[in-house]
Amino acid sequence: MLDAADKLPIAFFPEIRTLGDAPRFHGRTRGPQPAFFFEGRATTYAEFDRHTAQVANGLAAEGVMRGARIAYLGKNSDRYFELVFGAARRGAVLAPVNWRLAEPEVLYITNDAEAELLFVDEYCAPLVARIADKLSHVRKIIVMEAGASGRESYAAWRDRQSDADEDFAVSPDDVAVQLYTSGTTGLPKGVQLAHRNFFAFNAYAAAHPGAFGPDMDWNDWGPDDVSLIALPVFHISGTGWGIVGVYSGAFNVVLREFDNAAVVDAIRTFKVSKTVLVPSTMQMVLDMPGLNPGDFASMTDFLYGASAIPVDLLQRAVTTLGCGFIQLYGMTETCGAVTFLPRDDHTPGNPRLRSAGKPIPGAEIRIMDPESDRILGPGIVGEICIKSPTTMIGYWKQEAETKRCIQAGGWVRSGDAGMLDNDGYLFISDRVKDMIVTGGENVYPAEVENAMYGHPDIAEVAVIGVPDAKWGEAVKAVVAVKPGHAADAAAILEFTRTRIAGYKLPKSIDFVEALPRNGTGKVLKRDLRAPYWAGRDRQVN
Repeated sequence: MLDAADKLPIAFFPEIRTLGDAPRFHGRTRGPQPAFFFEGRATTYAEFDRHTAQVANGLAAEGVMRGARIAYLGKNSDRYFELVFGAARRGAVLAPVNWRLAEPEVLYITNDAEAELLFVDEYCAPLVARIADKLSHVRKIIVMEAGASGRESYAAWRDRQSDADEDFAVSPDDVAVQLYTSGTTGLPKGVQLAHRNFFAFNAYAAAHPGAFGPDMDWNDWGPDDVSLIALPVFHISGTGWGIVGVYSGAFNVVLREFDNAAVVDAIRTFKVSKTVLVPSTMQMVLDMPGLNPGDFASMTDFLYGASAIPVDLLQRAVTTLGCGFIQLYGMTETCGAVTFLPRDDHTPGNPRLRSAGKPIPGAEIRIMDPESDRILGPGIVGEICIKSPTTMIGYWKQEAETKRCIQAGGWVRSGDAGMLDNDGYLFISDRVKDMIVTGGENVYPAEVENAMYGHPDIAEVAVIGVPDAKWGEAVKAVVAVKPGHAADAAAILEFTRTRIAGYKLPKSIDFVEALPRNGTGKVLKRDLRAPYWAGRDRQVN
């Protein structure tokens, strides 16, 4: 690491070039120090180093080659991160699958990833049992808890492997993690993230002395930091946050899933210094009775992102929690955040509170006309385009979609609409694509529409996002039924529930005689959305 005199406002370890190097390095330099805590189970960095070496050797023994995919279906766990870093040491790719998905969605993603091994937790084991014979590439299923489904447990499988540190010749440019994101066509896409993507900004800071100013000190992780992982690992905000903590040598406290009381208890008990939440979960924490700033005295910064935050909620959080706040904006395709709103901008009445902040040094933002690809000046709304050293390798086996997303020069089309002010702050105003963000989860209308169309009463359907006080946005369906058929919302929802995850289900259904269309027959979703968003200064919530 750099000498104290050359201290960067961000952790940087030149010895860590791949994810697999992180447990090696910290196992050697911080061996007895705590790496993870999960539901009473504590793991030191020396143990984490040994366990990830065992995973790597176990995968090799199972015939998993460099570049092959394995999948994890389950809730958060310390052992999930053993799989992430163990697969990285082998050169394999871990694809976490959203445990909230319906059976057809889980089946699609696992088969699309061509996962050779599937690790599954107790909660998801019954689902896997129902689809096991349809898993086209899975050669072995390993359960994370002993005895679940009568299969070999993860601990038994891991502990019979050698803990030798084998050199599997892994490159920083190799894919390490494949996260699935919903697509405009209704089919998820595998976002391929390389080892180097996860600490590209750290490397940029080291190569460009002075580029990172004091307002970036929220990203200066140290050995005394305690990180709380509360968001799901099937998101970049869960997996990426955990990887940053391990890279930095921090103590990582893992919650199986988000629970507001568990978050507050963990912060109090372990003196958490850093965590990241989405606005809906932050509101749940604030709604707990009896909170006071003393509960959060250990917190240096509360990071939040994934969706826009209401200004009133943010100001309430600043007052109640009494710590620094940093807003982040990014995409799975950019391995997480590419802009940040500094803590000094989190002051009541500051117009920048409505912004997503400014680019992290090393990233660039420009606004493009989505029709002509012309670069637009300050104050003009267009599509937000991003250039960053963290940009994905591409979508798994989807070259056309990759070329559509990553333009010439490495610019990523975000699908979000916004503008830059004269100081380079980014303001998000709408979405070029139809995506709905509800409780921090991305939902594409095409997914929901495809699931609903099979109902025998539906003639046509359009899905939109509408404002919601709790979740930011709620999914609403507008349905025209076939002549002579019943408009039965409950029956339609029950049918749809078997085909997509529960959080994607419409919270309400409006019935109309016909959907509004333009002269070419395209559904006018803006017309459908307009009454619900009237009077608001932006079309996202």
